Amino acid sequence: MAPSAMRTATAALSAASLSDARPVPYWLDDPGRPGALPALAGDEHCDLLVIGGGYSGLWTALLAKERDPERDVVLIEGREVGWAASGRNGGFCAASLTHGFGNGLARWPGELRKLEELGERNLDAIEATVARYAIDCSFERTGEIDVATEPYQLDDLHELYEEARRLGHTGLEPLDRDAVRAEVDSPTFLGGLWDRRGVAMLHPARLAWGLKRACAELGVRLYENTPGLELARARSTSGPGPGAGMAVRTPYGRVFARTVALGTNVFPSLVRRVRPYTVPVYDYALMTEPLTEAQRAAIGWKNRQGLGDSANQFHYFRITDDHRILWGGYDAIYPYGGRLDTALDHRPETYLKLATHFFRCFPQLEGVRFSHAWGGAIDTCSRFSAFFGTAYDGRVAYAAGYTGLGVGATRFGGEVMLDLLAGERTERTALEMVRSKPLPFPPEPAAWAGIGLTKWSLARADARGGRRNLWLRTMDRLGLGFDS
Repeated sequence: MAPSAMRTATAALSAASLSDARPVPYWLDDPGRPGALPALAGDEHCDLLVIGGGYSGLWTALLAKERDPERDVVLIEGREVGWAASGRNGGFCAASLTHGFGNGLARWPGELRKLEELGERNLDAIEATVARYAIDCSFERTGEIDVATEPYQLDDLHELYEEARRLGHTGLEPLDRDAVRAEVDSPTFLGGLWDRRGVAMLHPARLAWGLKRACAELGVRLYENTPGLELARARSTSGPGPGAGMAVRTPYGRVFARTVALGTNVFPSLVRRVRPYTVPVYDYALMTEPLTEAQRAAIGWKNRQGLGDSANQFHYFRITDDHRILWGGYDAIYPYGGRLDTALDHRPETYLKLATHFFRCFPQLEGVRFSHAWGGAIDTCSRFSAFFGTAYDGRVAYAAGYTGLGVGATRFGGEVMLDLLAGERTERTALEMVRSKPLPFPPEPAAWAGIGLTKWSLARADARGGRRNLWLRTMDRLGLGFDS
């Protein structure tokens, strides 16, 4: 078959596979989805107000009650708990707090050993929490394999493995071509690096719903469909005591709180000076129909690890309880001006691209169809991992910039915010990672031009054996980047 005819046939196959896909996140299309709680009407008073009902806010509220059961905690969410990134991500719950070992090594080499230790303890604590509150989220600590699909990526993975060993990280296992294909069989896999214990796979929406239930059981008062519209110092003496004064306006009321934790991430921060540090990136994913027994036998995947390829424009993929494959990533769409636009939640041209890549990776699954296709915004910052801070004389704390690895790291972020609000110096708040900020993104049109040039350069590097051009090398030296 001529190349042009082959491309046409591949496009037709990919398009047909998407024809019945529902344009909703698979995880949220669940009969077990809880109903929404009532919105706040009138005034509320509390010790701690948490704004945001994703993982960041849920972990903060839960940890606050676990630290002090007598603390009066309120959580408000603009829509429903887990409706945004926390309910539609890939379900990779990683120990890494630094968006991977390589990023941590580049940015905080002197404290990476401590960051790795804290990350492992954080993942252990998530596993314990899931068990303690009987959260049915299919938590499986099966690890993740970073796979090489180009020869140069094998060198990168070997270098990463040697650096990890040098720092005492013993949980990584290098896999040659035959070994990685024995785990998951794709003709595109040339080798891999398996982190056996550092990543758990889970059902992301059910984790959020389980944390919501656990918070309520501990006495957190939750209000859904209650966005925080304005944050200011309290001017009313009806607030919670002398000198205790933050007030948050909502559509039908107000919350007066001694302290406030912001877990709004991709949504514009109520602390305006934080906004330049993050930009939204639209990420997309597909979910297949359940695989037949023969299809599962064709690819193996008996150990149910998460996988990610090692390109700059990378894919992440995993298998579910009911034998579906989630396939996401690659495209990272930045909207001009950093606007949030629901029209970007679905992008057929990206779905078609992802489907084409899926069948290139797994040609033995030709004929499989996709049941769901979805997208949405996540926040990213120029260092790819969370940053932290306070405002209003320490009465407000924030954490943002998780860049797609927030399933696990948001729990650590909740611990940091509570430490900061308490004014405590802990092993967390002493970290350079916590004390420093990423470089902010420039205003438009510079942000649009710079991000566009970076994306073009990353794609070019993937096509040229990983060779980074002058622009990328300059960004590396400045500690700047763009990732999804």
